[in-house]
Amino acid sequence: MSKGGFTLLSNTQHQALYELQKELWGYAEPGFLEHRSAAAMSKFLRQEGFTVTEGICGMETAFVGVWGSGHPVICLLAEFDALYGLSQEADVSEYKPIEGVATGHGCGHHLLGTGSIAAAMMVKDYLEKNKLSGTIKMVGCPAEESGSGKAYLARDGFFDDADAAITWHPSTLNVVSSGSNQSCIQCYFRFHGVSSHAAGNPEAGRSALDAVELMSVGVNYLREHMDSKERVHYAYTNAGGISPNVVQAEAEVKYLVRSTTNPKCQKLYERVINIAKGAAMMTGTTCDVIFDEGLSNVIPNFTLEQVLEDAFFKVGVPAYTEAERAYAKQFRDTYPLEPESEVTAVIAEPKTLIANIQNSDICDIVLRHRCVDECSMGSTDVGDVSWVVPTAQINTACYSYGAGGHTWQWVAQGKSTLAYKGMMLAAEVMAQAVEACFERPEIIEKAKAEFEERLAGQTYECLIPKDVKPHIIQ
Repeated sequence: MSKGGFTLLSNTQHQALYELQKELWGYAEPGFLEHRSAAAMSKFLRQEGFTVTEGICGMETAFVGVWGSGHPVICLLAEFDALYGLSQEADVSEYKPIEGVATGHGCGHHLLGTGSIAAAMMVKDYLEKNKLSGTIKMVGCPAEESGSGKAYLARDGFFDDADAAITWHPSTLNVVSSGSNQSCIQCYFRFHGVSSHAAGNPEAGRSALDAVELMSVGVNYLREHMDSKERVHYAYTNAGGISPNVVQAEAEVKYLVRSTTNPKCQKLYERVINIAKGAAMMTGTTCDVIFDEGLSNVIPNFTLEQVLEDAFFKVGVPAYTEAERAYAKQFRDTYPLEPESEVTAVIAEPKTLIANIQNSDICDIVLRHRCVDECSMGSTDVGDVSWVVPTAQINTACYSYGAGGHTWQWVAQGKSTLAYKGMMLAAEVMAQAVEACFERPEIIEKAKAEFEERLAGQTYECLIPKDVKPHIIQ
């Protein structure tokens, strides 16, 4: 194919994918509530000849589209959940929430899902035309932002027959991801006390809010005595009401605990639980610990990363029109601060990055990546997949350079041709990498050997207990 073009699909298919991209953007459904999004994607896959199974691993909005038979079995991972608090009109370069709408695709998961479908279509066409054996699975993974859909899939054995997994993420850069991410556990601490008149008989009250505040003090002291790469975040989800003359009988706080490995994360989590117990004892309250979600650290696979980079440089970048560049500039100008990105830690060409991107409005080069083992501070449920099958991922520029994910700028650009071109770049890079794995079985064998070497005898222990089912905590 020629540089900047996407000739592997028909014009009709391109138009259908563009419409699906916009349709999912409009739904903007949060984790485990992506019913319309999952239905639209499942319908699309069926129309393209895939055998679709919905409601997998106990999740109503999880699905898989399968084509082919036998090994290798390669999974393309798709996400499609949105975020609360990011309502925004499309193509408007100023903050302008849509009235009556609470959610928005501020992390580009509508693109992620549609792009993975496009890649699966390309691979299906390739296998069919070349009469090759092998299986492509387009896996619809819900609730990445909150819920850990992939962790349930990995925990319950969905990926056990897979030989490799490939995924991507919308970004402001074109680069292969490398390195690890942190493990994390999220939970709620729900304190129960006794209400009373705060002036008339305060001695009768037992304040749940006091317990939450004392827990916060305890965790703040904990921060001095934990590893520098660990993180503990929190948010008050129930402060007990708005009447100061009533001793608060109920209060709740949500905590997110991160560390570099699952065992370390579990130990830090237990220390936080002990602080909550102490806060309850000090205030004469009781505390319920309500487990929400858990994610594993990523096991990188340099073998698959190199295959993806080779495909990246073979495909090249899209050709942008002057109108698209002007469109990107509108949004670049809304974000005056010089952006910092975790992705820059894995780029092998920092001078190129500075010279060609930081003064630009859209990233229009492919950056060489460095294979690294360091752990970035974020978390993703892709980590759980990487513990059971060799896994790799890429980033492509779908947005103007500047604002990062979880911003209204990303929501606003989510239906644009700029976003579509970045999405289709990801689709073709992934498709060509997957096709290389089908053509050259030694790639899969090398990736598996690296996978086993990295595990060094360790086995996957999901951070989500077996008795915890996919859920939405109200």
